[in-house]
Amino acid sequence: MTKRKIESTDLFRLTSITDPQWDKHSRKYAFVQTTVHEDENEYRSTIYVGDLEGNAVPFTSGKGRATSPRWSPDGSKLAFVSNRNEKSQLYVMPVNGGEAEQVTFCKNGARGPVWSPCGTKILFSTSVESAEDLHSTSSKSEEKKKPEPLVVEKMRYKSDAKGFLDNKNDHLALLDLKTKEVSLLTEGDRDYGSAAWSPDGTKIAFVANLEENPDVSLVSDVYVMDVQSKEKKKITHSNGFFSTISFSPDGQYLSFLGHEKEFHSATLTRVWVTQLATGETHCLTENLDVEVGDVAIGDFHSGNVNPGLMWTEESEGFYFLMSDQGATGIYFGSLDGSMYPIHLPDEHVYAVSMLTDSHEAIVGVSNSTDPGELYYLDFRSQTRTQLTKVNEIWKNEVELSVAEPIRYKAPDGWDLHGWIMKPAGFEEGKKYPTILEVHGGPHAMYANTYFHEFQTLTAQGFVVLFTNPRGSHGYGQEFVDAVRGDYGGKDYLDVMAAMDYALETFDFIDEKNLGITGGSYGGFMTNWVVSHTDRFKAAVTQRSISNWLSFYGVSDIGYYFSEWEVKGDMGEKVDKLWDHSPIKYVSDVNTPLLILHGEKDYRCPVEQAEQLFIALKQQGKTTKLVRFPGANHELSRSGDPALRIHRLDHIKSWFVEYLEGAK
Repeated sequence: MTKRKIESTDLFRLTSITDPQWDKHSRKYAFVQTTVHEDENEYRSTIYVGDLEGNAVPFTSGKGRATSPRWSPDGSKLAFVSNRNEKSQLYVMPVNGGEAEQVTFCKNGARGPVWSPCGTKILFSTSVESAEDLHSTSSKSEEKKKPEPLVVEKMRYKSDAKGFLDNKNDHLALLDLKTKEVSLLTEGDRDYGSAAWSPDGTKIAFVANLEENPDVSLVSDVYVMDVQSKEKKKITHSNGFFSTISFSPDGQYLSFLGHEKEFHSATLTRVWVTQLATGETHCLTENLDVEVGDVAIGDFHSGNVNPGLMWTEESEGFYFLMSDQGATGIYFGSLDGSMYPIHLPDEHVYAVSMLTDSHEAIVGVSNSTDPGELYYLDFRSQTRTQLTKVNEIWKNEVELSVAEPIRYKAPDGWDLHGWIMKPAGFEEGKKYPTILEVHGGPHAMYANTYFHEFQTLTAQGFVVLFTNPRGSHGYGQEFVDAVRGDYGGKDYLDVMAAMDYALETFDFIDEKNLGITGGSYGGFMTNWVVSHTDRFKAAVTQRSISNWLSFYGVSDIGYYFSEWEVKGDMGEKVDKLWDHSPIKYVSDVNTPLLILHGEKDYRCPVEQAEQLFIALKQQGKTTKLVRFPGANHELSRSGDPALRIHRLDHIKSWFVEYLEGAK
């Protein structure tokens, strides 16, 4: 059977599977299955429950999104989050039949359920302005409020995820399932998150920035609170970023992930453990030069959950995810600091739920030709059995391009890593236009995972080349830190070296028809490239940075990110910001440049696109600006479905117009 070429609208055929949760009693697992519906232009998420024979049945139904399935300690119930009644609220449903009961009625919704060890209470997060918000759900019929000015006194007054911030903060609340009473555990004008219960149910741990001036003291500390007295004890020392907390089953240790900002935002995430009796805290992965957690970049999965440390029942060790060499896998660590790779499949392990007493797991795995499925993994025998096949029919219909790894050298001798994908219908002896993709971050990592954008481009007849230049995660601390203060320097040479290597190695690349694209930092690099070389015939810059001077004040992270990453400021180092701004060199741009940007992007605000577009137009350059209404920085991954299709089609059309040889 002849397979068809992938189209951008195949997004509506794909199914995403995330957040598996395994119950040790029944040995069944719950997971979230998300589909994209074209007619309604919406995402729908349904919770399924499956067994090890590969059978799975829907646990929830209807429109909307049901997420965050969490088993009660005895395995008899599932708590989950659903927006079936407009606002996302917590529901509890018996596993063996019965109706789902809505158990929260918070004005601003509820999320992140965590069962107490005894199974009678649920800890959760909610945004509140006062305790009254715990009990007053808003109504569609509420009278519209009159507009009011936003009075700003703090530097952190907006967020790409939330928009402009009001007087509400993220707090931790406690639901008593017997009495249905809901109470706030935290209060004040700070955000609290990453909550965990102690095994005896008397304490919770969480992260928060409770410093006097959080605009200046950019930290997230770990605290332990007594549930009854609400007395809290600070575990960390206001010198880093920490999250993803878990207690050891014996209650002696508190574990968390994070770092002490030695290299600011380029610092590797590590494993930390505090002995609660003594208060001593140790970094257990100090000698492991890898990033803990999953930092792989893709454009398909959303809602992935970092499981943190998954302790063994005896509390002598733990499992965790790590990112290394363009892949993610599972490590085992012990309290003496020994770390062992357990499952490193050279793919993207994007989800994991453990039965640590029997050393088994349910894992979500993706690669360049597979959007992702769930597998049963036995660590003792190293056997892996596929459990779901939600994308199998689609995969059998379409022609998928495999990402083939490449290794090459930077001009200064550094080892570099990437992948190349041949176009669909590839024929030996023919030459093909080639698109170089640059990832965002920059402290992230391309990996062997499914990328719908890449498959859409290869289906159009393009070769796709993507690499991890210095500044990327996955290659050690020195590598990820090397970009700071040198944006557009050796990272630019790394990107160019990838193109040089590909041209020298693969005779199917048409050197006269090269394109480049990228988003966020990748958009910065695209802007930088076209203002420093004419080797590319077309370029597409997405959610980009063009001017570090304005970025400093308009981005939700600009005032500290610019100083940490570019090493410039608005005082004595203004020239540093300007010298690293692509717009300074706009007169040198000769490459046709398409500019894509979301209008509600507060990470890289749309003014970055506006000023670049006007500067290019004013000088008679070939350019076009496409604005996406209501879209924030996450457009390509979880944005409005119709806008995601428009984005892909604009990218394809631009390259087809300016690069010869595409289909």
